[in-house]
Amino acid sequence: MNLQVAERMKDYQEGIFQVLNERKEEVEKSGRKVFNLSVGTPDFKPAEHIIQAVTEAAKDPANYKYSLKDLPELTEAVIKRFKYRYGVTLSPDEITSVYGSQEGIAHIGLSLCDPGDVVLVPDPGYPIFAIGPSLAGAEIVTYSLTDENNYLPDLKAIDKELLNKCKFMIVSYPLNPVCKTAPDSFYEELISWAKENDIIILHDNAYSDIIYDGKTGKSILWFEGAKEVCIEFYSLSKSYNYTGARMGFLVGNAFLVQNFKKLRSQIDYGTFLPVQYGAIAALTGSDEMIKEQCKEYQKRRDALCGGLRSIGWDIPDSEGTMFAWGKIPDGYTDDVAFVMELLEKSGVLCTPGSSFGELGKGHVRFALTMTVEEIKEAVKAVKNSGMIK
Repeated sequence: MNLQVAERMKDYQEGIFQVLNERKEEVEKSGRKVFNLSVGTPDFKPAEHIIQAVTEAAKDPANYKYSLKDLPELTEAVIKRFKYRYGVTLSPDEITSVYGSQEGIAHIGLSLCDPGDVVLVPDPGYPIFAIGPSLAGAEIVTYSLTDENNYLPDLKAIDKELLNKCKFMIVSYPLNPVCKTAPDSFYEELISWAKENDIIILHDNAYSDIIYDGKTGKSILWFEGAKEVCIEFYSLSKSYNYTGARMGFLVGNAFLVQNFKKLRSQIDYGTFLPVQYGAIAALTGSDEMIKEQCKEYQKRRDALCGGLRSIGWDIPDSEGTMFAWGKIPDGYTDDVAFVMELLEKSGVLCTPGSSFGELGKGHVRFALTMTVEEIKEAVKAVKNSGMIK
């Protein structure tokens, strides 16, 4: 029997994190220690009041039925959170939940695009930015992010004919993987440019609570005129360590939010009610845990980036996200081969930059998911490997 599958599956390779994990397990089986700084899963626990809310809700048999919609208390919690944290006023029709930003970005193109519509995505960028719209048959066109332009897109350089076919553009700051923030002036220019060209802006706001050196993360909706053209994904995964529970939101332009909500009503029976109650507890609880966690991430950043610079590897300080990004050392040209050699010789595992796009080649990404002391030990292991000249 000749089994046939979709042509699009030819475009999908085995995930880089699966490949790295298999190699990690091989090294561990040999008895050597691995410093796993590849996958960005927070190693912090959710706050106790969040765990308690989920636990109590899970004890109620009535909460195991289809939820069918967001609890009114959850919508109200998002409204209060955005007002308090970002100074943004939202109405209920400007909010809908998703199973985390990953799921939302995977499906949003189905509600916005017809086959052949152009979607602009960053290079380097998180892989789902391109995979999601491609599932809707969109034509994916990358815009370049370079160190020379401080990893901001050059909007004026984008071809006008291309813009005429463009349906939406994905933007994200602080940006995984390059760990850069954007100034207010960029958002102001972006919103004006989007209006002029009738382009929807989709902002992935996953890391606005993990920004360093005294900067404050913002929602794109804070900027004047944003709701005319912008929607934003807001996630509980990184701020609240609510990763496995899968809870996020699409907020912004009411027409676009309701359009997406209509699509999701065809494929979704609503988020498990205990997960919703946990999210309510997170959004309405104290910010102290978030602030202390950000301080700890910054200490880890300093230990990693500063530590690697001290041994001759120029990794710049991350401006935000729970990652660090930099070029591979002099003398190396292939980032994948470098990552494998680094793991073999030092036990330190990071992610090759090429897995985030063409312009990621020659770079690596570190996840700040180990303690300061463990990171210092990892830096020492890199130094002792003899790979940094």
